[in-house]
Amino acid sequence: MPRAIWSGAISFGLVNVPVKLYSAVSRKTVRFHQLNGDTQSRIQQKRVDAQTGEEVPYERIVKGYEISPDSYVVIEPGELESLDPEKTRTIDILDFVDEDEIDPIFYDHPYYLVPGAGAEKPYRLLLDAMEEAGKVAIAKVVIRSKESLVAIRPAGDVLTMSTMLFHDEVVPVDRLDELPQADKAAKTTKRELEMAEQLIASLTSDFDPEKYRDEYRERVLNLIERKAEGEEIAVAAAPAEEAEQVPDLMAALEASIKAAKGGDEGEDGKAARKPARKRAPEKSSSNGAGDKKKPGTRRKAKAATSKAAPSKGASSKK
Repeated sequence: MPRAIWSGAISFGLVNVPVKLYSAVSRKTVRFHQLNGDTQSRIQQKRVDAQTGEEVPYERIVKGYEISPDSYVVIEPGELESLDPEKTRTIDILDFVDEDEIDPIFYDHPYYLVPGAGAEKPYRLLLDAMEEAGKVAIAKVVIRSKESLVAIRPAGDVLTMSTMLFHDEVVPVDRLDELPQADKAAKTTKRELEMAEQLIASLTSDFDPEKYRDEYRERVLNLIERKAEGEEIAVAAAPAEEAEQVPDLMAALEASIKAAKGGDEGEDGKAARKPARKRAPEKSSSNGAGDKKKPGTRRKAKAATSKAAPSKGASSKK
């Protein structure tokens, strides 16, 4: 059973909603310990002075920030503690924004927020109001002496909270040396674009998270289980890697489409078409100009990402 890792309150205006914080992620990484290959005993890590080779007691270790090679500014514990953010135990909402204005690249770690004792009614009110408004709350919270920027979103019957990167922590795309400039980018033909769109259509389906598995982790766990049962494992030599030649683009597209259709063939040997999704009927305005679309946020994402530090972007709706 998951346990709450923090408790406090969501604060906006004069309203406080007591909540408890749970991690929304349970990592399944296979972890190994370092052992002595001869004795199978655990390896201990020691803090050793790089110059003298002597072990340094923990109480003699200080923090230093490297300003040039082998030159450090030493920071005392008290100096850092004086800069710690105030521990208020509140999640202070700063703004409400549209969800599709946030580029997913800013999201870091997900959490669940559940109501504290006696807070079911205000919690439900906040959740329903955000759901109806289609808004995401941007807030700040201090957890374990670290101030974090977070996004709070309604997700069914629960509020989720994701820690976020600050804008200067995201690498702007214009710093990528190997990204071609717009005026020098390779040009695609109409035929190539149609073939690529056809390939995308043939691979389109509804997202089912249970469909995807960590196959490497499964193989590792299977190996551990077999060895624990005493099985001798014969390791085959890895084949030498050969440099792959760049294939003809059109030939590769055609082969990919053919392979995708081959996986969906019916009894008559013909590729079974996937049913087209129904579209909502388009509304037309009284002046015949058509729909008025919501202010474009996805275009904002592309523009923001190409500048010094992106601030807005597109996110898929839940």
